[in-house]
Amino acid sequence: MKLRSTQVFYSAAAAALLFVAACATKKQANQTLTVRTTATPTGTTATATVGPGKKEGIKKFGDVINGKVVGDKGLFTVYKADGKYYYEIPDSLLGREMLVVTRFVKTPARLKTFGSQYGGEEVNNQVWKWERHDKQIYLRVPSYSVRADSTSDMYRSVKNSNLDAVLAGFDIKAYNKDTTGVLIDVTDFYNGDIPAIGIPDEIKKAYKATAIDATRSYIDTIKSFPINTETRTLKTYRAAESPTDNSNASITFELNTSMLLLPKTPMKARLLDPRVGFFGQRQTDYGTDAQRSEVTAYIHRWRLEPKDPAAYERGELVEPKKQIVYYIDPATPKKWVPYLIMGINDWNRGFEAAGFKNAIVGKPAPTPKEDPEFSTEDARYSVVRYFASDVQNAYGPHISDPRTGEILESHVGWYHNVMSLVHDWFMTQTAAVNPNARAAKFTDEQMGQLIRFVSSHEIGHTLGLPHNFGSSYAYPVDSLRSKHFTDKHGTAPSIMDYARFNYVAQPGDGVTHMYPQIGEYDLWAIKWGYSWFPGNKNAEQEKDILNQWTIQRAGNPLYYYGRQGTSLDPRLQSEDLGDNAMKASTYGIANLKRILPNLEKWTYQKGEDYDDLQTMYGQVITQYGRYMGHVTMNIGGLSENFKTYDQKGAVYTPIAKNLQHDAVDFLNKQLFTTPYWMINNAELAKFDNGVVLNRIKSIQVNTLGSVLSSSRLARLYDNQAKYGSTVYSVADLFNDLRGGLFTAGKPDAFKRNLQRGYIEQLKGLLNENTSPSFPGATPAQLANAGLTPINTDLSDIKPMVRAELKKLDASLPKGGDAMTAAHYADLHGRIKEALNPTRPIVNVGPGGAQRGIQAAEPDTEF
Repeated sequence: MKLRSTQVFYSAAAAALLFVAACATKKQANQTLTVRTTATPTGTTATATVGPGKKEGIKKFGDVINGKVVGDKGLFTVYKADGKYYYEIPDSLLGREMLVVTRFVKTPARLKTFGSQYGGEEVNNQVWKWERHDKQIYLRVPSYSVRADSTSDMYRSVKNSNLDAVLAGFDIKAYNKDTTGVLIDVTDFYNGDIPAIGIPDEIKKAYKATAIDATRSYIDTIKSFPINTETRTLKTYRAAESPTDNSNASITFELNTSMLLLPKTPMKARLLDPRVGFFGQRQTDYGTDAQRSEVTAYIHRWRLEPKDPAAYERGELVEPKKQIVYYIDPATPKKWVPYLIMGINDWNRGFEAAGFKNAIVGKPAPTPKEDPEFSTEDARYSVVRYFASDVQNAYGPHISDPRTGEILESHVGWYHNVMSLVHDWFMTQTAAVNPNARAAKFTDEQMGQLIRFVSSHEIGHTLGLPHNFGSSYAYPVDSLRSKHFTDKHGTAPSIMDYARFNYVAQPGDGVTHMYPQIGEYDLWAIKWGYSWFPGNKNAEQEKDILNQWTIQRAGNPLYYYGRQGTSLDPRLQSEDLGDNAMKASTYGIANLKRILPNLEKWTYQKGEDYDDLQTMYGQVITQYGRYMGHVTMNIGGLSENFKTYDQKGAVYTPIAKNLQHDAVDFLNKQLFTTPYWMINNAELAKFDNGVVLNRIKSIQVNTLGSVLSSSRLARLYDNQAKYGSTVYSVADLFNDLRGGLFTAGKPDAFKRNLQRGYIEQLKGLLNENTSPSFPGATPAQLANAGLTPINTDLSDIKPMVRAELKKLDASLPKGGDAMTAAHYADLHGRIKEALNPTRPIVNVGPGGAQRGIQAAEPDTEF
């Protein structure tokens, strides 16, 4: 048959294409294939190299793993053959859920990021599930954001709309000898650039890191244990910048990925209750009897079950089947190890309230000789990790089973420089009455006890307890001046409050116990969260019992839980003590007045410069600012007491009118009247180059901005609308402030600064819509945080501000010396501009009248 010319052309072209394709296929057989996969349920996209493009088919086991290769048996049997790593996955573990935790092992020096950056810190955690489909194994990431019980009619519907993401796919290389398991190659997976087991995005962005450099990356080891595997990798990323040397054009990390088998029988979940503080997890549950989708929340807690249930039921203290064990990082200085362990073991008193003895223990990490397999990165072990860092902090995280809230392990982060933080706080808050705090360097015993206190606090977090900022309010201020009371109770009923050290006690009181300790609330919280109930009760049945316990303690401040994250309730504050901020702060300032003149003497070190004097002078100013913040929270405040329908009384109640008046009176006397006692020229001359006085002015103006924030004024108006003249009003506030800010006589530089600040704050309220606005936050969420929204254009704020400015304009004097006359003329000009603006308004203070919720400088927190 004769072909047309066009047919000849297309045939030739086809032949050429076939030849090119054949060459490409041959070439591809020697390359790796890059596959895009979904790394997380939130949709993060990862790049994983999962092997050659040419599929080789399933081989005999012996053709892949020869008889000379010895497998490391455990969760999965791990083989290393010809430079590659293989998992032998038994059929019995397909579909089982496994917790995967990736941590840094080693990091570059001077690494600065917003997240993890030290060896031992967590990078990521996920749940993995290995599944087989035909001739491949897929690694999937389950999501737990929605659920329904498997017996529920909604179960199938939920499963259909909650598909598990696929992280990676693997060809089955061989079946094991009895065909009860499969063999896969995981080399390229662990060497790949996958967010779940690699460095965080913020580090990549900070150092402009791109792809992994395979020539400078490798798998160090993969070890298998009975319920986990541990994979250690070294990953080098090509990077435009480096924390150490940009000429390397790279950044290198050593990481460990733990894969831990989750319990086949999940722990019984305990429902969260906002009246008792526990960390928890929320899920939308479609399997309940509610006639809507219902959010259920489970607390995070360790699985504690009695060895002897009968003895437990008789009320005897019983050891748990499995003790909670924390190991101290071998990198920890030896002299601090006993104190860290004391802080851990202190919680046994808490667990006794729940019926358990010897429930928790701290131990030094075993030496390589004692246990050659022990690793601080191993997910089976909880560890207090010690970081060589100048960060002034410590933190107590935990990792829990997303199905039930069971805490599985914790790595407490302990930064070396937390000692500097507690030193400065202890000295600033107690040196007036405590000779042990009057030194630039404390004795090892004194510092050890401070470490013990911080250790107990952080371990509390790892047991599931959040901060209880409402606890310290339970103790009357004057009780903190009693030696008998403080020896027994410390400074607050909960060590989980930020009730640091006793700044209330005065010289002559005889108080020597300055610390918080595990107290009445902590015992109650552990009892509530960890008590074991016999009879196989479900979560709802347990909830009924726990609710009765909670109601029995309602109204007793010893058992009150006050959440963190709101500026509504003046009881819920950081670093405060006692039941009256004005009274406690007055005592605190009296002690600061005693401490400040002695700072040079108490920080003296032969041959050293004045850095310590400068630091501690700054700490005194910061502590003073904290007191101002504690008092300010009373103005426009609401007490918050969460309740259920079976409890009487209000959840939200305005702070008493007289207390709000007392708060403004305190500010007028202690802050808005110049605190000259803070200006010690003899000491300032040793280090201050014109900074300190401006810091004092900033505290004054920032506090004033906080008092006049639109959120605070909104609550005052809201309370007045509800309760009338029985509550403190905006008119009361303006009258009280005016009386303190514009006193008779010549204003000094501080007072002039304040008077200008007051008019600028009013100007901002008058000429801007100052309602808080945070993208994505609803009005209810803002109000919940204390950022009460208000439309100032339509509210009563602007008429009241306008009237206040006119009142000021009419009452301000004129004349005086040159500076005073110029000052009053300027104030009149500012008022005129506020009432008839001709230029854009620029607010003063932290965000002007819009923000400034807390007057104190930000604290370094643990």
